[in-house]
Amino acid sequence: MNFKNISPWAYIPTAYFMEGVPYAVINILSAVFYTKMGIANDVFIFWTSWLYLPWVLKMFWSPLIEGNKTKRFWVLLTQYVLAWIFLFIALSINTSAFFTLSVLGFFIGAFVSATHDIALDGYYMIALNDKQQSFFVGWRTVFYRFAMIAVSGPLVVLAAKLQKLTASESSAWVLIFCILSVITAVITTYHKFIFPKPDADKPAAVKKGEMPLFAEVFKSYLKQENIIYILLFILLYPIGDACIEKVVVPFLLQDGGGALNIGTEAFGYIKGTLGLLAVIFGNIFGGWLLSKYGFRRCIWYFALVLVLPNFFYAYMAYFRPSLTVIAALLTAENFGYGIAMMAFTVFVMQVSQGKYKTSFYAISTGIMALGRMLCNMVSGKLQVILGYEQFFLIISIISLITFAVIPVCYKLKQFKETDKI
Repeated sequence: MNFKNISPWAYIPTAYFMEGVPYAVINILSAVFYTKMGIANDVFIFWTSWLYLPWVLKMFWSPLIEGNKTKRFWVLLTQYVLAWIFLFIALSINTSAFFTLSVLGFFIGAFVSATHDIALDGYYMIALNDKQQSFFVGWRTVFYRFAMIAVSGPLVVLAAKLQKLTASESSAWVLIFCILSVITAVITTYHKFIFPKPDADKPAAVKKGEMPLFAEVFKSYLKQENIIYILLFILLYPIGDACIEKVVVPFLLQDGGGALNIGTEAFGYIKGTLGLLAVIFGNIFGGWLLSKYGFRRCIWYFALVLVLPNFFYAYMAYFRPSLTVIAALLTAENFGYGIAMMAFTVFVMQVSQGKYKTSFYAISTGIMALGRMLCNMVSGKLQVILGYEQFFLIISIISLITFAVIPVCYKLKQFKETDKI
């Protein structure tokens, strides 16, 4: 097979679908899983918040990926390992120590998934030329988000149907994780035969007399012009979403305590069918706006659609609207998130340039994950103390910080008045 003639359409969709699947399973599906298995909010939210740690720390081992083997090798290896991890979680569910073992499985899976992210994002920037990268920047986000919605939507609906069929919550989840294992193994095998082998996909070398690659990468990242502004944007732009992320699942699913109790199937359909369409259109629309009008002209509007849904949750907590209104608000949230996070993706790509672009991208996304982890760790306990109503109201007010960091973008040379993607 002539790998050089393979169209990116043959592998970019499935590659970024596979980047999204483990992230969604570890950070979204785990919350549904533990909620349905009866684990207390503050317990599972605290422990699953630690699952962000590998995405925080990946900046420290990204130079190892940069300097050893090819990006293609790391992508395939990590995908195969993830298939085995999903199987391990499935086998742990009916044991007496299922919570401990499943959290361990999720944690190991998070390290493998973070490594996969480093390798795949580097492979993307090597396998595609500049024109192709610009074209697929929106599409790769679409397929990444498709995976996240597919996991939290149709897969959750399937879990509900399997629970009714087997009359056992645990048996249903065993089947779900077995299905994930098989799907991952099949897609990875496809990638083994279809992934191109670009000539540039080689380990980075350090010349004699230069400092070790690890130190050189971090020194180069921190020496970027206006690094403080870059860090502020990465940490604070998505702060509202980071604070409510883990609490949303029990808020929608639980019965009592101010939760909405919409039902597992309704959760899956709303987050799946409606959410899928909304986020895809949001990503595509956001990418089109950025390409037509540029980052600086769009960012204020993008920030608005990112912040506003936090107030949706405060409204739902206080007034407990009908399922139709809930579905409409959640769909609007997904559409706005799809638009808003396109700006974040473009921001990180634009500040991840130069010799070590793969590692720079990993460092930036790792810092973002640190912010999410810290927000998640306190959100569960805060919700238990305050209740859903006051929790969502306070977070809505905190999320206004997003608007305070938008002006920092105007300090960066990467974003000019006429910028396009």
